[in-house]
Amino acid sequence: MTDQFSKKSEAWSARFSEPVSDLVKRYTASVFFDKRLAQVDIQGSLAHAEMLAHQQIISAQDYADIQRGMAQILSEIDAGRFEWLLDLEDVHLNIEKRLTELVGDAGKRLHTGRSRNDQVATDIRLYMRGAIDDIVGLLKALRVALVDLAERHADTILPGFTHMQVAQPVTFGHHMLAYVEMFGRDAERMADCRKRVNRLPLGSAALAGTTFPIDRERVARTLGFDDVCHNSLDAVSDRDFAIEFCAAAALVMTHISRLSEELVIWMSPRVGFIDIADRFCTGSSIMPQKKNPDVPELARGKTGRVNGHLMSLLTLMKGQPLAYNKDNQEDKEPLFDTVDTLVDTLRIFADMAGGITVRPEAMRAAALQGYATATDLADYLVKKGLPFRDAHEAVAHAVRDCEQKGCDLADLSLDALRQFSPLIEADVHGVLTLEGSVAARAHVGGTAPEQVRAAIRRLRGSLA
Repeated sequence: MTDQFSKKSEAWSARFSEPVSDLVKRYTASVFFDKRLAQVDIQGSLAHAEMLAHQQIISAQDYADIQRGMAQILSEIDAGRFEWLLDLEDVHLNIEKRLTELVGDAGKRLHTGRSRNDQVATDIRLYMRGAIDDIVGLLKALRVALVDLAERHADTILPGFTHMQVAQPVTFGHHMLAYVEMFGRDAERMADCRKRVNRLPLGSAALAGTTFPIDRERVARTLGFDDVCHNSLDAVSDRDFAIEFCAAAALVMTHISRLSEELVIWMSPRVGFIDIADRFCTGSSIMPQKKNPDVPELARGKTGRVNGHLMSLLTLMKGQPLAYNKDNQEDKEPLFDTVDTLVDTLRIFADMAGGITVRPEAMRAAALQGYATATDLADYLVKKGLPFRDAHEAVAHAVRDCEQKGCDLADLSLDALRQFSPLIEADVHGVLTLEGSVAARAHVGGTAPEQVRAAIRRLRGSLA
């Protein structure tokens, strides 16, 4: 039995009377996508081996041999010289087989007190912990880029919309800070998700724990986990943390998609609010004049991809009894692709935000087209003592009159405005300007330039 593992490819081969077919090998193997877990798999194995040696379950010499073998395996992987074998099914068996080749029996003793079930659960958590840290950093970089853009345009006026109709004037800086807030909540969700990721399954073995005198808390400390998973059945079968991450990622991409939609609309020549740097756009194979906003369009599409991965994981888990089932092998590809998509998207959007050119004249012209200061006139009348509903009615009549005349409220003379309410006086035109409208909203969270700058100062403090 001692050399059985080296003679046959499967760690369980002695149980079976015939080999696994090539088709089944290909169907069940995960090595060609889970090999990205190699470094965290080795990290977890070294922590496990250190604990086994400390608990005198393996000898100090075995531990030293394991350390030496793993160092060589890491160097082979880093240099691209490690041979990944389909016959060995997954990252764990590939590394264990190579370790045994390098250090002999010490490599065979490494798996004492653990199973691939708790091993892979640990690997995924280690991988995700690093991915979350990267994503939080990228969210910060994107928020900083948007804050920089907002600061440059704290006074730039554009129309705010509801129902895609001109509603009230806002500043472009205020508009960009709305996305800064969204991505800030995304960072909070990721950090909160990390707390539940950062719990150690290792030591739960296949499903019931182990008979060896292990020290799970020691391994948790070595690997930087906040706690251990406190139920062995749950520890090996739980994928809540992966689903929660994908849900948080789907929200990030939803926010990216909303921003993308606006960038695409704003860049359209019929709107012309912004231009995006050439390096983020492509042309047409037939129309030489075209400049297409491919990056935001593609990000909008990739949002559906990430949303789909969330649904895949939810569906994967919904019918599984305790404890580990082979179904769980299907968690990795959607999880890995979610990480890759999110990381690439955030990185490129942080760069793209710095390449946005704003066209204030086009924004201002659009804000003058939809009676954006109508609410300001209603508020003016309320401050003069008119009940709001009566003020609303009076301004609605004024807007209808302007539509018939083809002019804006600010273009009406004082006498013309007084036809709709005798409370209107000469000071009315101050509230009908775009600048007057945004400046009047000078409370916390408002669009007034002074409040935009105050928000920027607060955000820079939190992002420092």
